[in-house]
Amino acid sequence: MSTGLLDPGAIRPTVLARSNPVTKLAVATLLAVVLLLSVDVVTAGTAVLLEVLALPLVGLGMGGLLRRSAVLLVAAVPVAVLTVLVGVDSGAVLLDAGPLSISTGSLESGAAVGLRVVAIALPGVVLLATTDPTDLGDALAQVLRLSPRFVLAALAAFRVVDVLAEEWQQLGLARRARGLGGDGLLAGVRDLAGRVFVLLVIAVRRAAVLATAMEARGFGAGEGQGADRTWARPSRLRASDAVVVAGGVLLAATATAAGVLAGTWQLLLT
Repeated sequence: MSTGLLDPGAIRPTVLARSNPVTKLAVATLLAVVLLLSVDVVTAGTAVLLEVLALPLVGLGMGGLLRRSAVLLVAAVPVAVLTVLVGVDSGAVLLDAGPLSISTGSLESGAAVGLRVVAIALPGVVLLATTDPTDLGDALAQVLRLSPRFVLAALAAFRVVDVLAEEWQQLGLARRARGLGGDGLLAGVRDLAGRVFVLLVIAVRRAAVLATAMEARGFGAGEGQGADRTWARPSRLRASDAVVVAGGVLLAATATAAGVLAGTWQLLLT
């Protein structure tokens, strides 16, 4: 059973979904850099809103987005809550419980951090969902001219992501069938630690077997010996890729302008 993390077949074939993987990677990097410049709720919130509104252009529905970004939400919520509880207080104090306190300023900071995590990670979710791993490898090697050894290793790792997600589900079912785990916070933490350790062992074993198989099939042949590796499928940039990049620049500029106009944008380096 596939988790659908790397299932481009479930995506409608829109212009953005069919754009070159390097183009999508460039847009995701641009948005990440822009959002890392300032931590404010207006800029991050505007970016999240515009990214959600752009989902129809990606060919990814809200249901598909939620299914693929479950881990993202799990990561964003604790970060936001921790910022609210231990962040620097400013404004009116709403709750004071010893070392933990909540103020209007810490609430705003928590919302800004949580929204920024979502805004940065959403383009990555879109990249994973709309890109075939082989297409990504072709683009990295032919457009960015990266080392074939690095590209092939990254391609292999990219394909293993979905396999490890399936293994994680199987581990949960197997432990439940054996009566392991239990109710309560402590039992849940113990069960999580056990599953993480087993998954780590599986990942290391798969990596060793995969590396041996790739070397046996000659994937590392010719490296550093002046031999040029050929690629079965050409990867080229098209005019539509320029439109996608322009859309990413417009989204980043709009989010930043919203923060500046609201007076909440402040460069972190100053």
